[in-house]
Amino acid sequence: MVIVLEHGIKESDKKNLKEFLQSKGFKVKEIVGEEETIFGAVGIKPIDIREVEILPGVLRVIPITKPYKLASREFKKDDTVVNVGPVKIGGQRIVVMAGPCSVESREQIIQTARLVKESGAVILRGGAFKPRTSPYSFQGLGLKGIEYLKEASEITGMPVVTEIISTDHIGVFKEYVDIIQIGARNMQNFELLKRVGEIGKPVLLKRGLAATIQDLLMSAEYLLANGTDSVILCERGIRTFETYTRNTLDLSAIPVVKKLSHLPIIVDPSHGTGIRAKVPPMALAAVSAGADGIMVEVHPNPEKAFSDGPQSLYPEQFEKLMRDIEALAPVLKKEVYRLPEYTTETYTLKKREEGKPIEGGLLKVAFQGEKGAYSERAIHSYFQNEVEAIAFQSFRRVFDAVLDGSVDYGVIPLENSLAGSIHRNYDLLLQYPDIKIVGEKTIRIIHSLIGLPGADITDIKRVYSHPQGLAQCEGFLSAHPEWEQVPFYDTAGSVAFIAREGKRENAAIASSEAAGVYGMKVIKEGIENISQNYTRFAVIALEGRFKVVSPNKASFVISTMDKPGALYLTLKALADRQLNMKKLESRPFPGKPWEYMFYIDIDVPSEREIFDEAMEEIKKSTDYFRILGFYRV
Repeated sequence: MVIVLEHGIKESDKKNLKEFLQSKGFKVKEIVGEEETIFGAVGIKPIDIREVEILPGVLRVIPITKPYKLASREFKKDDTVVNVGPVKIGGQRIVVMAGPCSVESREQIIQTARLVKESGAVILRGGAFKPRTSPYSFQGLGLKGIEYLKEASEITGMPVVTEIISTDHIGVFKEYVDIIQIGARNMQNFELLKRVGEIGKPVLLKRGLAATIQDLLMSAEYLLANGTDSVILCERGIRTFETYTRNTLDLSAIPVVKKLSHLPIIVDPSHGTGIRAKVPPMALAAVSAGADGIMVEVHPNPEKAFSDGPQSLYPEQFEKLMRDIEALAPVLKKEVYRLPEYTTETYTLKKREEGKPIEGGLLKVAFQGEKGAYSERAIHSYFQNEVEAIAFQSFRRVFDAVLDGSVDYGVIPLENSLAGSIHRNYDLLLQYPDIKIVGEKTIRIIHSLIGLPGADITDIKRVYSHPQGLAQCEGFLSAHPEWEQVPFYDTAGSVAFIAREGKRENAAIASSEAAGVYGMKVIKEGIENISQNYTRFAVIALEGRFKVVSPNKASFVISTMDKPGALYLTLKALADRQLNMKKLESRPFPGKPWEYMFYIDIDVPSEREIFDEAMEEIKKSTDYFRILGFYRV
């Protein structure tokens, strides 16, 4: 049964309720959702729910009618998201697992891992123990294969998934494997399910050859009831009378499972079809049907594969499949999950206390550009204390650094008062759903014409700066039509460039601070078109890493339904509650021509319930909704 707790329930009442349920033979799990907190109670002995309803702190009791309790949507209405190292499976993400059917050698698995990682896979699959129909077929390298998988993981940064076939290997899998796979032949090996569930690690559970959907969910129940909260279901085809494919891939199972269960489900089109040419179209069909990811077999040389060569993709086929999935994802309002740029030092996610850097050192904050950039000034202006500002050449690298935990925060520009929004960063906020806006800082932008020491304005022939820097100084530059305007990736970077070049005819447009950093001369200060030139910067962090106390502003993005008055209904939900909108901007919806997304900034009132009510109403008139962040300004 599901026991919905009252808001503000006393800890003593919660403790008493849990002890009462346990005394009746129930296993109790507490689940904290976005809207309510519940107890999930599962037991064999029947109980009159009125005994529970009358207890202090209980709002209501909902019986679970399905034979699978913990796996049912009745038990948990929100989708489960499974965390595997830096990867999250479920929600609005599409996760791709790829690798060979079996680990054949150290060189083979490392080569394949690098190939699939480069194309976009985020989890490495590979069989070390291979249950085969024939006793004479290749059975895998066993423990040595596990060691090779672990080494490939450390080299590429990808978590690994591999199949367990015996309880004798529990200890090794617990130490070396990130996701433990239960294969189709072992789906109803209940003793194995119990032992694997006790480990508490994420488990990938494949549907059996002749298993119904209820059979699959009942097997998941064994795992959940014995300790793990992280179960990923996998549709890999079932045995039918059809002989043209290896199995019959039951894609209808995806929406059925999504309705019945909160668990994520992925699809294995390699085993589902057994034919290489059929894998890409069925993978795309699986994603279209709502799968949270796919598992694909890829081999550098399928003709020489020890097992399942005919269904293994060539690396170039897998690369094309990844491009097709990325093109399809926006239409489904999902993102293809990608790992951040990897080094061996960044694989393990660093754990920090709220708002405090590791080991008492300086907070690390990433920005795009070079030392002396306006973003660096925004960092020091926002944090007001000693921080280590770390420069990256692209905005994506800033997001990657925040995602992999190598920095505490990132600072990115979102909007300039003269040039408008920086659309690239709005797009990245959508592509990185685990990164949220946690703060905001607006600074005045004062552009200076910068040259070499001793240079004069009459020496200048070329001016370097970021395209927005050039645009914001158009009036000044128009008075010098003889100068060549050269776009550069960053304002401060352009100063560093002319310093390296050492030519008096080169100049840059950037801040006076940048001139100081690189020992250059400010030839003329304040050359922007309008003195009231400001840029709004967002402070970003990994969701849940740092707590924002009393946020007073929120940013979210929506896509309205294609019907009259859809946008009006959104704005009416805000106006009816006297909520102040600070920004509304439309952007083309990626992958859906002539459809648009709307970015909205809004003041969050002290009565948070009013804001939450408005968001719930807005969701009813939109077909896409995502909060980009709550923060203080």
